[in-house]
Parts: sequence; C-alpha cells; structure tokens
Amino acid sequence: MSLSPTQFQTWQGDRYAYEIIEPSRGSPSGAPLSPSNGLALLLIHPIGVGLSRRFWDRFNLAWAQQVWARQDGGAIYNLDLLGCGESDLPQRPYKPEDWGGQLEDFLNQVVQRPVVLVAQGALVPAAIALCRLEQEKINAGTSHIKGLVLSGPPAWRLMLDVPATWRKNLVWGLLSSPLGALFYRYARRRQFLESFSRKQLFASNSPIDAEWIEPLVAGAKAPATRHAVFAFLSRFWQQGYGEAVAKIAVPTLVLFGDEASSVTRSGNRESPQDRVDAYVQAFPNAIGQIIPGRNVLPYESTEAFVAATNQFVKDLPDRSQSLA
Repeated sequence: MSLSPTQFQTWQGDRYAYEIIEPSRGSPSGAPLSPSNGLALLLIHPIGVGLSRRFWDRFNLAWAQQVWARQDGGAIYNLDLLGCGESDLPQRPYKPEDWGGQLEDFLNQVVQRPVVLVAQGALVPAAIALCRLEQEKINAGTSHIKGLVLSGPPAWRLMLDVPATWRKNLVWGLLSSPLGALFYRYARRRQFLESFSRKQLFASNSPIDAEWIEPLVAGAKAPATRHAVFAFLSRFWQQGYGEAVAKIAVPTLVLFGDEASSVTRSGNRESPQDRVDAYVQAFPNAIGQIIPGRNVLPYESTEAFVAATNQFVKDLPDRSQSLA
C-alpha cells in the first residue's frame, strides 16, 4: 500500500493532521489501476488515553492484505480528530458537533469523493453529527457519504440519554483543574493502560501487546491530549440521538462483538443481539452483525472486521438502489 506523508488542514483556526492510504497495484493487463476505483473509507478513531489515527494501523494493513490484494477497494482517509495525535490540542469541552464540523471540512475540502464512514465506539456520535450537517445533501443524493459502519457503538439507551448540562460542566471543571492533570499522569502509565485494556476493552489478553500499548504511551506524552479524553469522560458526547438517527437513511452496518454486554438500569442484561436489534430498529436502513470480540473490533478481530466491512461496501450499490 502507498501511504502519503502526514498532511495538515486548517479548520476554524485549528490545524488537524491526516494521511491518505492508497492501494499500490496494477491491473491484470499491467497498467496501473486508478486509486479512485471502489468506494473510499473515511476512518473515525475513538477517544481515549493516547488514542489517535494510529488506532487504525492494524486495520489498514489487513485491508491492504485482504482487499487490495484482490484488486478491490478504494483509498483510505485517516485523520486525527482535534485534541488528538498530531492535530492541535486546544483546551475545550469537545462535543460531537465539533468533530462533526471538522469531519465535514475534511470530507468536502480534502476527500471530495464518495466514502463509507467507519466509526469506532463512542465516536459514533461524531459520525451522526456529520450526517446531520450533511442531511440536506444526503436527502438530495449529493452527499459524499454513501454508507456507515458503526463498530461497537454504545448501548442504544446511552445514545438516548441527555445528562444534565450542569453535571457535564461540573465534571469538566474538576478534570480541567490541576487534579485532572495529576490523574492524567497516572492514567497514561503503561501499567494502567494494560490493566484498563484487559478489564474494559478486550475479550482476551492476546491483543494487549506492544503493538497496542506503545502507541498509547507515545500518544499520551503530550499533556494537552488529556482535554479530548476529559471531554469524553464529562459525557459531552451524550446528547440524545433518537431523532437525528431516524433521519439517516444511508445504508448502515452495525457490528458488535460476541462478548459485548451491559446491564440496564432495571438490572436486565443486554446481549450482543439485543444491542444489534436496538440499532437496526433505530436506523432507517441498517443491518447488524455479530463477530468475535468485545469492544475494540477493528483491533482485536481485525480479519473478521475487515471481511464484514468489505462485504458491506461491495453490496452498497444494490442497497442504495433499494432506497430509490
């Protein structure tokens, strides 16, 4: 595969980093294949200690080996959200519409071609915010967004919750204090990252290796990366998305791990199938699938995630026609 050098784009005074990954391949006749063949992917990384666009490195390599090796698929667009990685790191209580605006700028100023959005975990709201900004274009059929892949999104009941603003601001204020800075120094330690990954993220210990931990440690060295993490912990991402989701008619694939589960307020345990069903019922044009794993499917079940995503992308023309 061909990886572009890190490039930068400015949006509303803030600079963000991105890279473009394209297939390096030739056609059966020997002539080079255009990198524009096939739908492109626009990747949206999760928020967490040390996380950035590097989260997708394992997925990108597997995509090249499983998809591009068969002369299939388009380019991959991978950016650092503001507050993460090599992008600017201003101290602000980031909300989904902040990242949605950045993504809209990236989509229309840099990408400028049809894409499938691939969003991980609790950054699904950023993809929803982008679709909301693109809603008129989506309805008119002129948006570049042709499909969504949602990887291990939050339980649907959390997507409907709207925590009180004063609670969000209170948590943000506490975390923005010197106490928060001390907590981040603790949270970015290798031992904490390994323990958290083992308890909260992965179905087994095997993916918690140097390939996973080292980028987190390196990515959290800049103290200002804590602001995006603290905005997430303050639950600014929870805004109640029922109405917005009901308007997203683009084809959507929802993927959950077979070990993903949670307990509702009433004490009932939600199975992976319960989670899938809730999303399929909420999105107008969604299908769901369960693959091995827990919460970090592109990393812990990379091959299965690539296969499911690729099949969904390949089926998109037929699914899009069904909307007409």
